[in-house]
Amino acid sequence: MTTDPLAPLLDLPGVADAADRARDALSAVHRHPANLRGWDKTATEASWRAGRSSAAIDGGSVELRRDGDFDDPILAGAMRVSQALDGDSLVSLTAVIRRAPAQALARLHTLAAADIVTDPDLLGRPRGGTDVAERLDLLGQLTTGATSVPAPILVAVVHGELLGLEAFPTANGVVARGVARLVGASTGLDPHCLGVPEVTWFKRVVEYRELATGFATGSASGLRDWIVFCCDALEAGAAEAKSIADAARAG
Repeated sequence: MTTDPLAPLLDLPGVADAADRARDALSAVHRHPANLRGWDKTATEASWRAGRSSAAIDGGSVELRRDGDFDDPILAGAMRVSQALDGDSLVSLTAVIRRAPAQALARLHTLAAADIVTDPDLLGRPRGGTDVAERLDLLGQLTTGATSVPAPILVAVVHGELLGLEAFPTANGVVARGVARLVGASTGLDPHCLGVPEVTWFKRVVEYRELATGFATGSASGLRDWIVFCCDALEAGAAEAKSIADAARAG
């Protein structure tokens, strides 16, 4: 019998309850009247908010231009990632991460870092080293069925692992948040990427960084605090999604 590597996380205080709240909140917002038929419009608005907040977490500009031309390279990359997780592009990437997660990761890094790296050969290529390769392989196994823990926990683990690993020379934060968003979609937790947890992560950016560092230690408290924090952000991101849907319905 194969042991689920993430199963022990369910025994950490508060983790299972936080995951349930996140799942229920996102499930409810997908049933919002505006999202039953018009989710394509609300998802696009969510992607703009997600990209802006993700860039801001890493010190990028928050000045959005709806023409798609951004002067700040961090914001430009974050917006390319968020827009790739919307509409038909999301459908395509969801299929990729289910069968070839390394390809999905490479694709998101290429989008995130295109205006940052000077050597195009570095786009989509993780750093060398056995440790990096092994940990990315494990993450790939987790996203393709090696665990049965609730999706919010998997999303938090993938997010935290990618932040701590820093698999690429650049743009690791934007990539980590993008992959977390993609895993949320591929697991059915947030199939249309309506939630915007990035807003909470930006508002609580100091805590975000501290807890990510704690997660990287692998201690029980570090794992627990990060996962609960991410689940809380997913729940708050569902509330953000509801505000988008409310506005769409009113309009």
